[in-house]
Amino acid sequence: MPFVERVFSGVQPTGNLHLGNYLGAIVNFVKMQQTHNCIYCVVDMHAITQSLDVWGGPAELARNTREVTAAFIAAGIDPKKHIVFNQSQVSGHAELAWIFNCVARLGWLNRMTQFKEKAGKDRENASVGLYDYPVLMAADILLYRATHVPVGEDQKQHLELSRDIAQKFNNDFGDSIRSHGANDGLFFPLPEPFITGPATRVMSLRDGTKKMSKSDASDNSRINLTDDADTIAQKIRKAKTDPEPLPTEERGLEARPEADNLVGIFAALADRTKADVLRDFGGGQFSSFKNALAELCVTKLAPIAGEMKRLVADPGHIDAILIDGSDRARAIAQETMNLSKDIVGFIRKR
Repeated sequence: MPFVERVFSGVQPTGNLHLGNYLGAIVNFVKMQQTHNCIYCVVDMHAITQSLDVWGGPAELARNTREVTAAFIAAGIDPKKHIVFNQSQVSGHAELAWIFNCVARLGWLNRMTQFKEKAGKDRENASVGLYDYPVLMAADILLYRATHVPVGEDQKQHLELSRDIAQKFNNDFGDSIRSHGANDGLFFPLPEPFITGPATRVMSLRDGTKKMSKSDASDNSRINLTDDADTIAQKIRKAKTDPEPLPTEERGLEARPEADNLVGIFAALADRTKADVLRDFGGGQFSSFKNALAELCVTKLAPIAGEMKRLVADPGHIDAILIDGSDRARAIAQETMNLSKDIVGFIRKR
């Protein structure tokens, strides 16, 4: 059964999108739409897997869903050429997740490190949804029979699980798949990861050993996509560094996490390599480099913040984009679900 080359990725609407989200995901989304058939999803069903105080409740979830959508559009994603929608509007995500729950093995889920990190010591009090999150993620991807998924390092394990589930489904139901028209016995593709760019993992501006996060108590640890130009510049100038000059070669960034992080951010925003950046700034003091980085950040991010502010002021417009996207996504998803049900043996209305 031939596979249409298709990219799928999603972003959780948990508020305070920041530079890490932009460089680790959204900037690559924008690039990929030039060369690939793309589906971009606001994964609101994933957002509610953690406790209510984390995702903020109904009003906050709706606000954050619209904000992530606004960020997609403001950053340059074209919702007319590609699909932008929120997950909960397409019931196939939940339906396919249940089938995959019956394909995936407990041992596979027990190895998922993100559950252990997010649940912490009180795992018995974590939601079943948080534990089962990777299976829903597999359903998100495979519902559209996506062939490629842009992921950060922390999501590679979940993508591997998606591949394992796809492989096991294909193996378990091989005869049925062939009887429904796939001579090769393959119904789901094994999606491949896209890990691109020099700053796929952006670290805190206050501690280069920790990932940039909305949950950090210090707002100076991150650059929010809604920050204005003055705030962006101030945060860059206050970013933690060390007393040594910038190195002239990349290996000089080893054991210097803050320097490595700032150079990586500059490289990603400028669409250059770290080596290129060090050729320009190596041997110099951080003060001049930070001034250049602040200027670059403002140039790249301030227009996005302004456009996001304009978009979120018109929730009806954003909702219309999500409804249109969900209609188009549902058409693809329904075909997958119909065939999946036939392959498994479910009787359905024709």
